[in-house]
Amino acid sequence: MPGQYHLQPSVTVIMDSIVAFHDGILMWSITAIVVLVLALLIVIVVRFNAKANPVPAKFTHNTMVEIVWTVLPIIVLIIIAIPSFGVLADQLTTPDGERKYLGSNIFSFGEVEVPAAEMTVKATGEQWYWNYEYVDQTKFFDSNMLQEPERLAEKPGQPRLLAVDNELVVPVDTTVRVQVTASPTGVIHAFAVPSFGIKIDAVPGRLNETWFNARETGIYYGQCSELCGKDHAFMPIAVRVVTKEEFAAFMAGFESGGDYASANATLAAIQ
Repeated sequence: MPGQYHLQPSVTVIMDSIVAFHDGILMWSITAIVVLVLALLIVIVVRFNAKANPVPAKFTHNTMVEIVWTVLPIIVLIIIAIPSFGVLADQLTTPDGERKYLGSNIFSFGEVEVPAAEMTVKATGEQWYWNYEYVDQTKFFDSNMLQEPERLAEKPGQPRLLAVDNELVVPVDTTVRVQVTASPTGVIHAFAVPSFGIKIDAVPGRLNETWFNARETGIYYGQCSELCGKDHAFMPIAVRVVTKEEFAAFMAGFESGGDYASANATLAAIQ
């Protein structure tokens, strides 16, 4: 979004915990650090300038100061690290309906249930595009970035360098397990969708896993987030969240037509 200065709008509980962590502990910590450093700079400028202090003090060390500037950063890092592990665990917890994650409220020891997955999709990083599979239905399709003439002709309302020919379509209010890998003969990629709060490596020969449950319909964009070669900047991710009825019609079109174009024809055109 042009001019945006904050995180992308959240549409999942995973991203909710990231925003809470960012706007809470992280923001207050960095604010305190900035104020402290600014105060120290002002004190130093006022007390130790050449006019106020023509004969500078001659000392080599101060044990107490050295202890403070070593211990204090450690404490700050611990305060930041503990809840960040909970936030990281949000997206890495297997959605089996039984496990719990702590999220950014780890200090309160509150637990939230991760719902069982209702569908599974597989994202495979190729050079340089994404291949998606609806695992339960064994349906595959490729997703490539639209070149600028194509975007202007087919989807002029979609952002440059993020619009794709075939979006990954998923239903709203549905827990989606995402299996992520890369082509066996390819390179490392990373599957990231900021509005969902997920980012996970796509490694050849390895199947990583994350999940999301989007609560609002719309198109959400991400990008390959691992430097992967000459077209790294041109591997966008577009996830289209539709109603459950629209998704049922989409999959019915996929089954009857046998390809993505037939399925996509059941949905309203993207402008």
